[in-house]
Amino acid sequence: MGTSEFAAPILRALHERHEVTAVVTRPDSCRGRGLQFTPSPVKVAALECGITVLDPVTLDDPVFLVALREARAELFFVTAFRILPPAVFTMPPFGTVNLHGSLLPDYRGAAPIQRAVINGDSETGLTTFYIEETVDTGDIILTERVPIGPDETAGELAARMRKIGAALAVRTADLVEAGTNPRIPQPKRAGRPAPKLRKEEGWIDWRRDARSIHNLVRGMNPEPGAFTVWDRGMLKIHRTRVVDEESAGTPGTVAEASPTGGFSVWCGRGKLAILQTQPPGKRPMDGAAFVRGYRIDPGTLLALPGMHRS
Repeated sequence: MGTSEFAAPILRALHERHEVTAVVTRPDSCRGRGLQFTPSPVKVAALECGITVLDPVTLDDPVFLVALREARAELFFVTAFRILPPAVFTMPPFGTVNLHGSLLPDYRGAAPIQRAVINGDSETGLTTFYIEETVDTGDIILTERVPIGPDETAGELAARMRKIGAALAVRTADLVEAGTNPRIPQPKRAGRPAPKLRKEEGWIDWRRDARSIHNLVRGMNPEPGAFTVWDRGMLKIHRTRVVDEESAGTPGTVAEASPTGGFSVWCGRGKLAILQTQPPGKRPMDGAAFVRGYRIDPGTLLALPGMHRS
């Protein structure tokens, strides 16, 4: 059971090692400028593997539940999917296992990888655990630690983690099949939460220190994206580099601008070079190309959250 690109390699790995009787994913959705119906990455992978696909609108649909029982799966394996009702996760005799993108109990929620990057963590991990009624709290089977690079984006980290997760999923299924899997109760203490990212969280507050803003940009890349506002509208910021962490200037003010070297912005503490940006309606470009094309000058003020430009 899964939807995203993160889940597709897990499906393929399980299919190579075990018999996957069915795949559950979301219905095709309208995406892109042409609003064409597009299957999820998991559905694409399932069809390529010749596996039956179930794509219910709701998980308590009686027709879906009958089809799920008829699949006769002994184990349900879930990655990056919806919250399952008890009628679903209690169905298989070997239980329902989830692969989660953090070291539980830390970062319970929908955006564990992005939150770890935004918070500047140097390490995260993956956990397989049994699903129960409360989200991300069931008994742990296996964990795998994963380092985070200082400039690595959430998208780059997720791409690495899904490869590691595929191997972890197979190890977990093997243990469950053999009846030798551990069941380690999670600590009662709650870790840091990982709620779904909201678009407005990406509006850069230049009053923060340069390192924190750098981490925000990394964590919001590729989605939903970090941004600032200038006199021509929204300006997406895809990649940055911390120039220094101690110097002081007016937050949100362009410090330097060069047609060959790009531009940098003063933060509440420190200075940040803008390596890749994207003006409205344009493709991403490096900072130097932006300066050449838009003639941004030192002293230009980028709007802070809550600031209204006239």
